[in-house]
Amino acid sequence: RYGFSVAAGHPQENLRWTALIIFIVASASDGLDGWVARRFNQKSKFGAFIDPFADKVLLLTGIVFLSAFPWGEHSWRIPPWFVGLVIARDCVIIAGIVIIRKYARVVHYQPHWSGKMSTVTQMFALGWVMLKIQVLPPLYPCNVAAVFTVWSGLNYILEGMRQLQQNPQTRPATLP
Repeated sequence: RYGFSVAAGHPQENLRWTALIIFIVASASDGLDGWVARRFNQKSKFGAFIDPFADKVLLLTGIVFLSAFPWGEHSWRIPPWFVGLVIARDCVIIAGIVIIRKYARVVHYQPHWSGKMSTVTQMFALGWVMLKIQVLPPLYPCNVAAVFTVWSGLNYILEGMRQLQQNPQTRPATLP
């Protein structure tokens, strides 16, 4: 709704602040949830699956909407190529999980620091646009987030290949 008000030439700043507060609360609750799980050893298979899924829903929703609608003058928004990059990385990760499950049966996923940095820098880019920090255009924080997004994607690919190579079911049979 804020983007529509910007496009109409009458930005309703209360809508922008409301959206920002909702995003901050959602991001902080995700961080708090992870801390509680680690602190009190409250880990589960469901939690290991749903936490990154919830992260992706939060980030992708923000990235897509902040790309589709202007948040200020001079096309103040997330660049469309960044949306494509984030979606492509997530699709590669999902495809990798499907392949590993098919051939290795069990997917061992452990968060890697590059994935966490990807999430943090993507959240930072979203915050940059939502706060309208006009020191630099949104392209700059998106470029930083893109580096970590690609880096983490490559790490996931390498980890998937390692898991497939280690599983005896995925190796070709050796002749006697």
